Amino acid sequence: MVWDGNCGFCKYWIIRWTRLSKGQIKFIPFQEAAPQFPEIEVEHFKSAVRLIDVDGRVYSGPEAAYKSLQMSGKFTYLYDWYANSSVFRKLSDVGYQIIADNRNTAMKITKWLFGDNPINLKNYWVFYLMIIFGVLLLLL
Repeated sequence: MVWDGNCGFCKYWIIRWTRLSKGQIKFIPFQEAAPQFPEIEVEHFKSAVRLIDVDGRVYSGPEAAYKSLQMSGKFTYLYDWYANSSVFRKLSDVGYQIIADNRNTAMKITKWLFGDNPINLKNYWVFYLMIIFGVLLLLL
């Protein structure tokens, strides 16, 4: 998995992904990996995460993320959905692009929802959801 080593959001989730993959996948910043893959333009590495399979196939963006989860034995259904559902694929692609275009904001939201430590996620989002539902109940 080749990712942007200068991206805080990417680093946060790569730390998490590394733990989930349990050594099944090697994670390398594109700044180190690009010379090993001259057939892939640096701009492509900058625009999206790339998963380069042992057979040489390159997956990009959300497909790379879902494929890496499948390879790790986690949430394997997500890759199947991406591969077989045009609606899920489109939603994933659009969502990925929104995050890619707004990495700093995505990082702030990530920390707000899950905390500062990608290894030990805090489920703050549950607390926020309870507050929202509480406020809605009061308004009704």
